[in-house]
Amino acid sequence: MTRYALAALLAAALPLSSHAGTNAQTRALAAPQPDAMSQVTDATSISSESERAALIARTKAEMASSGKTFVWQPLLRDGKTIAAIEYWGAARPPATHTAEDEYFTVLDGGGTMVTGGTMVKAQLSRPGLVEGERIDHGTSRALHKGDVVLIPRGVPHWFGIPSGQVMVLLGVKIPVSAPQQ
Repeated sequence: MTRYALAALLAAALPLSSHAGTNAQTRALAAPQPDAMSQVTDATSISSESERAALIARTKAEMASSGKTFVWQPLLRDGKTIAAIEYWGAARPPATHTAEDEYFTVLDGGGTMVTGGTMVKAQLSRPGLVEGERIDHGTSRALHKGDVVLIPRGVPHWFGIPSGQVMVLLGVKIPVSAPQQ
């Protein structure tokens, strides 16, 4: 837990009564002190619009030449967290990520997303990824350019892509410290 988070947690938990000390004492405890903060290395990564457009064009060309209907291309990474371009040309099996939350923005195109419900014939495809035949009793939603979505770990999800169309996502999978069982 960071010092900031710990200080905020302590400040929220302490009562502001005369038994807890003065308001100044409480504020002093809650506020991080500059001399107590450690130096932070800046590992910020940035991708420009032109870089994303070039990656999307390369991904589209790869799909056309290979006959693939799905291509995932890393855009930015820090070793644990990856932002990637996902280029969907057709539906794939439904999936559940067991150790990651998934955030994405629809950059282009659209489709249908089904989340929740029960995944039928679920099988572990690789560590952290369960795939199945279909989702029963899920919630269906239309996806459009500009939509931002969070799918928490453990939630089955599926994307339907209309025939002849594509959906391009900027997706980020955020590792969660303890995988769900």
